[in-house]
Amino acid sequence: LSLSLPLSLSPSHSLSPSPSLSLSPSLSWLEVDLGGRTRITAVATQGRYGSSDWLTSYLLMFSDTGNNWKQYRQEDSIGSFPGNTNADSVVQHALQQPVLARYLRLVPLEWNPSGRIGLRLETYGCPYGSDVVGFDGASGLSYRPAPGLTPRAQDCVSLKFKTLRSSGTLLQALGADHSLTLELQRGQLRLLLRRRGSLPSSEAQRQASLGSLLDDQHWHHVTLERRHGHINLTVDKSALQLHDPAPLSRWEFEQVGGGDRSVHKGLSDGHFLGCLENLLYNDLNLVELLKHNSPQVTVLGNVTFSCPDPAVVAVTFSSPQSFLQLPGATASWPGALSAGLQFRTWNRAGLLLTFEIPQRGGVVWLYLSEARLHLQVHKAGRTLVELSTGSGLNDGQWHSVQLGSAQGRLTIAVDQEEGETAQARLAFPVTTGSHLFFGGCPAEETNQECRNPFNVFQGCMRLLTLENQLIDLIVVQQRLLGNYSHLYIDMCGIIDRCSPSHCEHGGRCSQSWRSFHCNCSNTGYRGATCHSPVFEASCEAYKHRGNSSGLYHVDLDGSGPIRAQLVYCNMTEEQTWLVIQHNNTERTRVAGSSGRSHHSAYFDYSAEEKQLMAIINQSEHCEQELSYHCRKSRLLNTPVGSPFSWWVGGPGAGGVQSYWGGAVPGSRQCSCGLEESCVDPMYYCNCDADRGEWASDSGLLTHKKSLPVRSLVLGDLHRAGSEAAYRVGPLRCHGDKNFWNAAFFDKETSYLHFPTFRAELSADISFLFKTTASSGVFLENLGIKDFIRIELSSSTEVLFSFDVGNGPLEVRVRAPRPLDDDRWHRVRAERNVKEASLSVDALPVATREAPDDGHVRLQLNSLLFIGGTASRQKGFRGCIRALRLNEETQDLEERARITPGVQPGCPGHCSSYGSLCRNQGRCVERSQGFTCDCGPSAYTGAFCHREVSAIFKSTTSARYSFREPYEQSRNASALSSSIYSEVTLRGEDISLSFRTRQSPALLLYVSSYYKEHLALLINKHGERGEDFNLTADGEFNTIKALVLGRVSESDELDPELARLASLGFTGCLSVVQFNSISPLKAALLHPDTSPVAISGPLVQSQCGSSAPTNADAAENTHHLSDQSGSVNTGQPLVNSVRTDSALIGGVIAVVVFLTALGLAVVAVFLYRRKETYGNPEVKRTKAEDSPESPFTDQPDSHNIPSETAKEFFI
Repeated sequence: LSLSLPLSLSPSHSLSPSPSLSLSPSLSWLEVDLGGRTRITAVATQGRYGSSDWLTSYLLMFSDTGNNWKQYRQEDSIGSFPGNTNADSVVQHALQQPVLARYLRLVPLEWNPSGRIGLRLETYGCPYGSDVVGFDGASGLSYRPAPGLTPRAQDCVSLKFKTLRSSGTLLQALGADHSLTLELQRGQLRLLLRRRGSLPSSEAQRQASLGSLLDDQHWHHVTLERRHGHINLTVDKSALQLHDPAPLSRWEFEQVGGGDRSVHKGLSDGHFLGCLENLLYNDLNLVELLKHNSPQVTVLGNVTFSCPDPAVVAVTFSSPQSFLQLPGATASWPGALSAGLQFRTWNRAGLLLTFEIPQRGGVVWLYLSEARLHLQVHKAGRTLVELSTGSGLNDGQWHSVQLGSAQGRLTIAVDQEEGETAQARLAFPVTTGSHLFFGGCPAEETNQECRNPFNVFQGCMRLLTLENQLIDLIVVQQRLLGNYSHLYIDMCGIIDRCSPSHCEHGGRCSQSWRSFHCNCSNTGYRGATCHSPVFEASCEAYKHRGNSSGLYHVDLDGSGPIRAQLVYCNMTEEQTWLVIQHNNTERTRVAGSSGRSHHSAYFDYSAEEKQLMAIINQSEHCEQELSYHCRKSRLLNTPVGSPFSWWVGGPGAGGVQSYWGGAVPGSRQCSCGLEESCVDPMYYCNCDADRGEWASDSGLLTHKKSLPVRSLVLGDLHRAGSEAAYRVGPLRCHGDKNFWNAAFFDKETSYLHFPTFRAELSADISFLFKTTASSGVFLENLGIKDFIRIELSSSTEVLFSFDVGNGPLEVRVRAPRPLDDDRWHRVRAERNVKEASLSVDALPVATREAPDDGHVRLQLNSLLFIGGTASRQKGFRGCIRALRLNEETQDLEERARITPGVQPGCPGHCSSYGSLCRNQGRCVERSQGFTCDCGPSAYTGAFCHREVSAIFKSTTSARYSFREPYEQSRNASALSSSIYSEVTLRGEDISLSFRTRQSPALLLYVSSYYKEHLALLINKHGERGEDFNLTADGEFNTIKALVLGRVSESDELDPELARLASLGFTGCLSVVQFNSISPLKAALLHPDTSPVAISGPLVQSQCGSSAPTNADAAENTHHLSDQSGSVNTGQPLVNSVRTDSALIGGVIAVVVFLTALGLAVVAVFLYRRKETYGNPEVKRTKAEDSPESPFTDQPDSHNIPSETAKEFFI
């Protein structure tokens, strides 16, 4: 190994090869002794002068004492540093976190394959001074401020500590009523706040934990700060904040390095064993005060001003090829065995120790499985002994294991006194062979003694003993004892990937040696780090997925910190309303009382404060009803008096408002005052007239900055006879300002630019696009080397690519159909420390895992380009909508208004969403989105999906009148409409749903001005079921009226049909359509503007719903809409539905083409009568008298044609 000493070090520093420097490439390192603790900020390397020797990759390690090394990691993930590419150039790396150490070790990983290991090394930094104090586990010190000091508004304690013990009290601070304790527990730092004198389990106790693996004998920095009613705790790079329940007016350190067990029960066992450095309280150095014998600092026990390092050497098994081979030891007596070790790991399984039993042909395996310790003695293909003990041994804590065999008994023990023991008897002694193998086995081609049917061990071991003798691992490192491969000796390289946790939104983190996993169950989020929201961001988004009204979880900020909220989405109107309820939305009556001057009401909403504000800010419009009903109870005391009543609304605690619903902020009026319609024009509110009869002031509050209503105060209730009632409705909002925010890019060279995308550790990007171009870049942001880009790489592929320093990575999604179809497509890309993912529409999500040991921070510095690139090449042509970066919506329209070549908004939504308009509803374009025109449909609702149904009684009649003949001729040029349709028909298209117990029954009746009529009936032919039949003749001329229910104009009907028509219909009719007419919809929803006359009770209902709400309605409901058939005239379609129930139900769809070729029929009886007007060719027949009706209940009944009508039963 060729070395060149750097010339830039100060004379007090020296650089020399370590005595233990090995020339074997796999074991080489360069160790630098800086002569004292130094703050190291950078390192630089260079190849050997005039040679082909240089490093291309290396590790850095540091230590205070030359033992117990710790690897330096950038970004908490990257272990290696890139080196040189030639022998002459200098490559310098500034350390993101400066290192405090005396010793620095450089470990070569890779070098120029044409040369050897060669380097010149230079370090940059400055000397570091500190005051250190050591505690022996039974000592401590206390500090009390000097009397008369003024209490401070804030306090700060900072210190550094290092220890090998996982538990112990670091600090206790006492106040007048409360105490604060910092203690180590299982390698974490726990902050405990409690009321003095309270029990540990009482509610007065509060605690929080921070940090992990703090018992590694390396320095850790702690800062504890009290400020503005909060306590801030920082451990290394992790921080948390707690509310201070009762601020300590002045801290008194009862104990540093220990705790008073009699006062503070429930603390960790034992005092602190280890060292503290630079213990500062505000501006005071307590260690320096102690050195100068200050009376404010008192020593308890043996405290030293040095920090000796315990001689404990750990070894790290870092890879599947790791193993440690040691020679067997001679037992203290024949047939005995004693072996021990300590280990820590995150893995649930792995081999700890194996060896052969000499002269017995057996093998012993000591291993972890399912986080339990197992021992197995195997011989000749069968298991002789199997023991297990312990649990949860993959928790990252140090666990001791002891294996012993003596006097025919085999024993394994975990964690000595605190743990568990398992034992078994053996018929033969267990002793070690010539070698023992720890962690794994050598490669098979070089190994004859070691077999491992289990996983290899990945973790750390220390304090290895054989026959009660400690193994010197430094001697092993020097190759003077045993053998090993892929080990790091004199260091424990365990990393806690769950502290701090990368699992977001409450996801639970678990880990193995090389990776971590997030359990996102019940969080409302998904993905590798629980980052992506499961729920949509608004009711508008749910609506455009085709959902109907109901309760939905809405995640307003997506992957942001605000939790999803359960809200009601009302989609029955053109606008989509989001509704937030509170604790009292009903009208509440308040009686007057002489003993009470005012009445107060407070409103608690189902959403949290952050959720409420996000809903209001994200919506285009919000409103809340506010009404007051009064009798001798004045409201605002207008026009000049002080208001008797007011309400509080707005964000946070809200502000006092003295205007009422329907008025504008600051007006101090009610809606009638604004409209000049108050009962007394002298006042601005109806209630201010102070009349003895009931009056009211009501209206909508629409000023978003004053919403929601928090409380209400009513003041004029103390007089005799005063009465009032109030109502504060739910908060209702509509319009997602983000959902339709779009921009249109008409050229490949056009683009929008935004500030740099800040997404170092986590990035999520979502948007919708539509285009007719086969390729183009949606988004691009560049750094010096890093970049992120999303593009349409072909007509069927979306590509997400990025580079965080490990080289470019790509994630692709290929669609089975072209994406350049001018329809909206949804894209979501996410990149985090664990993986990158890309989803397009509902296609399977594509993922790409991040490397376990690599760069994780995305460092960008250019502008963010949308719809194009910095080079103005491969730009996107089309529309981009609803762009969100880390769930923050980017206002595309605002940027597009000031950017040439880009237009705000994007037309053409019906091509994508038109299919949501069902049941013949028409999609109508809007500037932002679309709406469904349900005029041609018998349905209603946002998507023409809600059935229009009504309950009919026997006396109910709904008569729809058509245009008279002379009106038709007078307006011959007018277009037909859904109200006045074509009145001379050569075909009828009829559809309806029904549910009834009545049989026979008349469902629908149509008459004409020429005394023709058409009837739709249920005709009963027996107890087994119902037959639906059809008869028709000729064409239907000049329709006069359509009747649902009871028919009053029965003079022109056959007597039997007239009798049936007079009985009316009892049951449910739904979605009735006759050609383009929806008579039931017109009667229920447009009675004032439609030619509909209603007599008797007609009640709108949901009885026609496919999910009936009562048991009777749920029985035997028939849907016949898809059972249509085409038959010739005279061919019967009988028994199309049969049921044994008394309840009849059905959905009828009829298309009748009155031509010579035939009829298209579905389960219909059509009765038609046509009078002859001066046509001699018409044959008249005389009906025979018969006591039987064509609607008789007898199974053998016959229908006898009358002289004036033709009847056909099809």
